[in-house]
Amino acid sequence: MTVLSLRGVWCAFGDHEVLRGVDLDVERHEVVALIGASGSGKSTLLRTASLLEHVDDGQILLGGEDITDPRVDADAVRARIGTVFQSYNLFPHLSVLDNVTLAARVVHRVPRRDAEARALSLLEGIGLAGKARAYPDTLSGGQQQRVAIVRAIATDPELLLLDEITSALDPELVGEVLDLVRSLKENGSTIVMATHEMAFARDVADRVVFLDQGGIVEQGPARELLAAPREARTREFLARFRSS
Repeated sequence: MTVLSLRGVWCAFGDHEVLRGVDLDVERHEVVALIGASGSGKSTLLRTASLLEHVDDGQILLGGEDITDPRVDADAVRARIGTVFQSYNLFPHLSVLDNVTLAARVVHRVPRRDAEARALSLLEGIGLAGKARAYPDTLSGGQQQRVAIVRAIATDPELLLLDEITSALDPELVGEVLDLVRSLKENGSTIVMATHEMAFARDVADRVVFLDQGGIVEQGPARELLAAPREARTREFLARFRSS
């Protein structure tokens, strides 16, 4: 089953074309890693998929439904998608527990008792049940990002979008966040993630998609593409990581 499908998607900011005719299908339970230099279109692709940016041309389908149809309820679409950004975006005035349960209670109308029971179970799974009543500013960056991911999956979204979720973290905190993503894959989540963590993409992603100047240059099985890319532009990009 195809969960997400982009068909000829174009997106421009003024005269700057950020996405140029992108075609991409993501299957159920698949983990797709988007790689490419800053400005290549990775984040914009994720933001258009979650209807946080407009699409100038083309279609985006979620579970077969054209979500770029202007008649679609954008908030209802976003309720089906979990999105995590690099900057955590936790509400500072809410406890960890209230952050995690907010969407379930307000958007999905889940009773507080049920929402909190699921949230505590998820927090226990990442070793943060003891922080349920704490506030975000008392947590480390890695803890905050793990809470943000748990918040995104608390409503069992059809699709999880992760946008450079480790880029704002100190190196020693990156591992704990990536371990959580690895466990989500093992549990069957459908994930599209923009990342600069090539080793992680190789080990966890089913497929890697290399973007350059708003277009897909190359895509394929993660280990194959990262070990032996076909396109010269991909090889040039990956050489930077091998030499660093």
